[in-house]
Amino acid sequence: MIVVSDNLQITHGAVDRAVKEMDPAPIRELVRQCVAAGADAVDINSGPLSRDPEKKMAFLVEAVQSITDLPVLLDTTNPKAMEAGLQVSKSRTIINGFSLEPAKLERILPLAGKYDADIIGYLLYPNSHVPADESERLNVAVELFGAFQRAGVDRERLIIDPIVAPVMWEDGNRQDMEILSVIRTLPDLLGFPVRTIAGISNLTTGHGPLDKKLRLERTYLPMLAAAGLSMALMNVFHTESVMTVRAFNALAGDRIFTWAGW
Repeated sequence: MIVVSDNLQITHGAVDRAVKEMDPAPIRELVRQCVAAGADAVDINSGPLSRDPEKKMAFLVEAVQSITDLPVLLDTTNPKAMEAGLQVSKSRTIINGFSLEPAKLERILPLAGKYDADIIGYLLYPNSHVPADESERLNVAVELFGAFQRAGVDRERLIIDPIVAPVMWEDGNRQDMEILSVIRTLPDLLGFPVRTIAGISNLTTGHGPLDKKLRLERTYLPMLAAAGLSMALMNVFHTESVMTVRAFNALAGDRIFTWAGW
């Protein structure tokens, strides 16, 4: 399972200031820390970037890639920003992402074919609502894959996000248990070994004691991994959570086990 850092977010004050001032130093330092903490890829969450979207996304991508050649995920709803990031990126790039929302089908999904990039598809309804249960998620997956095929993009480019529910939702824990079955079922349902990604931080969104949040995260991660999750989008500064993924990979991998391997 691949660890994707979700730490580079425009909602963080230092990142927001760096983008406004076009100062790459804080971005570079944050990326250095993420790589040192064990990131296998970096999610660049720029938000919608309503002002100068192309310039700001290009700045972010170039700042990140001045430090690392790890894959990057471009996480924005702004299609102009998305395309600007794809144009300047020098490493493997993943579009994060699209859904059945008409605007995303029309303006984000085609970029995957145009730039030969992987793309994440969210299991959401066209109105961006989260499906209520496993059956609804799988129905959305079939509809999403149909739209993906109609766009003419190679199916191997698709990565599906089943949408982890906050446990504080009335039925959040039930939904999250059903997501394990969704992940297991998707390859047979769609007819190929589709990759999956999950936003781990969604699980503990909201108020709650940090120690219990971290314990819940470290419990759910191996369950997702055992279900076949391909990529975990997570806070890489949660050291024990990252080490949980590393331990799972050491046990489940094809290589001969060594203590030094993780």
